[in-house]
Amino acid sequence: MPIYEFHCAACERDSEVLVRSTDWEGTRCPHCGSSRLRKKLSVFASTSGGADNAPACSGDPSSCSRCDLGRAHGY
Repeated sequence: MPIYEFHCAACERDSEVLVRSTDWEGTRCPHCGSSRLRKKLSVFASTSGGADNAPACSGDPSSCSRCDLGRAHGY
């Protein structure tokens, strides 16, 4: 079962819940118990390889959050 992100309209908090993709309606908020959850659009990360395949640091802070390393790094 995948983990989905939800926003609760009752307590205004976000949470991650492990549910079946077709059976999420009626899922209770883990914070307040409300069933007024909305599924959020989730962003996921994927990697293929290790640090050897990672791009070299560009030195430009706007293009790399780890630019101070000055060497190849993984994401």
